[in-house]
Amino acid sequence: MHAVSIGAAPSTERGAPSFAAVAEELLDDVYGYLLYLTKNWALAEDLTGETFETALRRWRTFDPHRGTARTWLLAIARSTALDWFRADARRRGREERATAREPRASEGLSLEGLSPELEEGLRALTAAEREVIALRVVLELDGEETGRLLGVSPTAVSTRLHRALGKLEERMRHDRVA
Repeated sequence: MHAVSIGAAPSTERGAPSFAAVAEELLDDVYGYLLYLTKNWALAEDLTGETFETALRRWRTFDPHRGTARTWLLAIARSTALDWFRADARRRGREERATAREPRASEGLSLEGLSPELEEGLRALTAAEREVIALRVVLELDGEETGRLLGVSPTAVSTRLHRALGKLEERMRHDRVA
């Protein structure tokens, strides 16, 4: 276990390392831990960002006499990951219930004014991907509002939107070539 080296890092007035120094030193540890938990590099990146956002907000509460910064950050990372797993399980349950009630809902998807190719591309996305596109692009909610609705940070909203639009663009490009 490696502790934060106070001498090499810029410190606060109480002699504790600065958040920037701790974040720089422990970023790989937190990401590696989350990658191990999730087995998904993109999700681990998202959760690492959320972990450090939370840690920055709570930095004033960190007490180096109670434990190392590494242990403190990994506890936040674990909590962040568990929250995500619980939210994902709830989301999947909602999607399964919606699909069971209306098994042909996606077949009947007709978005007025969209090309058949775009409709097909949207159908190929997951419900979560369509949801973030609907909230940010169609309803024009900002990142904070969307994050509150989805229970994630604005940074995670931005990342999810970027990935969903990338998948949609790739699908559209593939359909044109085929």
